[in-house]
Amino acid sequence: MAARKNLFFTRKLSHSKGRNMLKYSVGLDVSSKDIHCCISVIDRGQRVSVKGTRKVTNALKGFEGLDDWIKRHWKQSDIPLVICMEATGAYYENCAMYLFKAGYTVSVILPNKAKKYLQASGVKSKNDKIDAKGLAQMGAEKSLEPWQPMGEFFYQLRELTRHEQSLQELKTMINNRLHASNLGMYLNKEVIRQTKAQVKLLEKQIEACEKLVVEHVNSNAEVASRISKICTIKGVAIKTVATLVAETNGFLLFKNARQLCSFAGYDIVENQSGNHVGKTRISKKGNSHIRRILHMPAFNVVLRKVKPFSDLYERTVDKHGIKMKGFVAVQKKLLTIIYALWKKDEAFNEKYTNEQYIQASEPILG
Repeated sequence: MAARKNLFFTRKLSHSKGRNMLKYSVGLDVSSKDIHCCISVIDRGQRVSVKGTRKVTNALKGFEGLDDWIKRHWKQSDIPLVICMEATGAYYENCAMYLFKAGYTVSVILPNKAKKYLQASGVKSKNDKIDAKGLAQMGAEKSLEPWQPMGEFFYQLRELTRHEQSLQELKTMINNRLHASNLGMYLNKEVIRQTKAQVKLLEKQIEACEKLVVEHVNSNAEVASRISKICTIKGVAIKTVATLVAETNGFLLFKNARQLCSFAGYDIVENQSGNHVGKTRISKKGNSHIRRILHMPAFNVVLRKVKPFSDLYERTVDKHGIKMKGFVAVQKKLLTIIYALWKKDEAFNEKYTNEQYIQASEPILG
């Protein structure tokens, strides 16, 4: 009789614990070869407890084992489960895609965000197992944005545009080295000859890469049509727009321009507390490829006096007296207008005043 009573209370307690659970969370610390895994649960009292840990290989066989392991621990399928991992270069992509196709809710977060969270949680040590546990806790406590895989077309376009950028940066570095060699106390003709040959090779590769970008864009009629309409802005070339759509997956995941500006690092950061009033600036915590590609187009539209960009530049410089602030404001305006043109599938209309253009794009820009 006593044994039956204990069994009844055990089952009742187990059932009560199940009802108190809010969410399962799996944290994955991904490296090039291995994935450290941790599964945790959070209850209604906001207590997070670890249910299991393991390590798998960062390969298809490891992903299959991870899938089976998650299903074994996910004993109550009516309770939601999220998978949280860091954006560690390209190492996480295959695992994230496999789990996404398997039907899981996957969240990919920036490494600095995870690092700050762990520091705020009081974690002092760092290793792969601790990081996986911290990511599982973060997924349990936070409401993270679900990850969506990038389409193959835009993924390939991003590979091309980033490769062209790296070639440009390498060319600049070697040109600087050549300049220093030419001004040295003693000239080495062989070093100068080889350095010039490197520059010529890079120029050929850059030219070939730019052609590949154009060919890839033209392989998709809809994308090519939208980009050609946006390029009606004087001073904006196909490479600029191609980079923007490649880095944003065709602006697919953005509901309004504010989200896009935050993603690119153009969101405003204030520094004010009590009597202290610091400088107001953009965060620069976002996609640096977008900010880099908008640098020269911002100069071009101001130089060619394209409205509403030139008007915005003049107002900003009159207010602050700093030209670079004016150009940054133009970069942000360029990004939002390109976003509106892409969503509406329209060409740029320079005759619009600034207020008219904002009003026309308000349903898109939010």
